[in-house]
Amino acid sequence: MNQQIELLLRILRDTLPDRADAAYVFAQTEPNQDSVFATARDLLARGTIKKILISDCDPKSGYIGAAAYRQAMIGADIPAEVIEEVPMEPTEILHTLIESRAVVQFTKARRYERLVVISAPFHQERAFMTTVTAALWDYPELEIYSQPGEVQPWDEIVSHSQGVLHGTRAELIVAERERIEKYVAQNDLADRARVLEYLRTRNHKQQAQ
Repeated sequence: MNQQIELLLRILRDTLPDRADAAYVFAQTEPNQDSVFATARDLLARGTIKKILISDCDPKSGYIGAAAYRQAMIGADIPAEVIEEVPMEPTEILHTLIESRAVVQFTKARRYERLVVISAPFHQERAFMTTVTAALWDYPELEIYSQPGEVQPWDEIVSHSQGVLHGTRAELIVAERERIEKYVAQNDLADRARVLEYLRTRNHKQQAQ
């Protein structure tokens, strides 16, 4: 099977554990945040997670900032007491690799074993691959699971990628794939074969427990 197709399908339809220590909700531009809030709320309702992690950053790079993100989550019926902020300040910008490295370090310090990552569907592949890459660098024992946000209208024009990229959500898929290829070539991102190997190892470990 083509590795690109296999990995994409596995990321979009991952098998979740009964319990995870937390879910990390990637910073979104405002038009896309309801998508990830809905998935986080669903995981809480199902009892899969008890904590939701977000970036502690001030408003920047298209992110409305931790305080506003928290209030928007509360407005989306997510209890305030389950939301925790992952330290990322000071940083001039916020991007996927900064978020991924910070959340992996956060989970390592707390000895978390399982983490679910949530991003907008068009960004989920890169968000998951980047978090896995950060774990392979700093905390390979961490089991990372993928759960994309709820689907929003694909033909709606939105902002993304530090708030500077604009297009329909469907058009952003191409931009995301181009970023994956670019960052793999720069050795800033594990390639698809390595991420698939990680997933298979993760699943074998889970089955053995």
